[in-house]
Amino acid sequence: MGYSACDKAILFCLRLLMGWTFLYAAIHHFGDGRFVEGFLSHTKTFHEVYAPLTFFVEYGHLLIGLSLLSGLFVRLSAPFAIAMMLLYWTAHMDYPFIESHNNLLVDYHIVYALVLLQLMVQNAGHVWGLDGWVAKRLPGERASGLRWAVG
Repeated sequence: MGYSACDKAILFCLRLLMGWTFLYAAIHHFGDGRFVEGFLSHTKTFHEVYAPLTFFVEYGHLLIGLSLLSGLFVRLSAPFAIAMMLLYWTAHMDYPFIESHNNLLVDYHIVYALVLLQLMVQNAGHVWGLDGWVAKRLPGERASGLRWAVG
């Protein structure tokens, strides 16, 4: 990776900020059925899709947050995080507005999804994270799946 010190610092900060966002959501809502009920009671679209996925929200936030904060398996957790952000984006959509009349098609969920995509593409787990450390210690061809996950 030919990143400058500034590039590394920005990737690291974005990874930590997104990681904290997910981890705090997990801590804040963990075990609180009221959050899930409240979220589902206000969905405007695809309610049938969201209801079975509520179990994964708490644990998904926790695992994604830990992954991003530690820099371990960023390439693996980022697509799930992006999918979650896109699901949240559509949940309260009152086309063409998102959540309120202040957001026309775009809200913070789209911004977060793009940041997560950038973290995945730039192998942000290698910048002061565990992905780079693990990648250097993997054995040859037998660990090809794991090698992809750590970039």
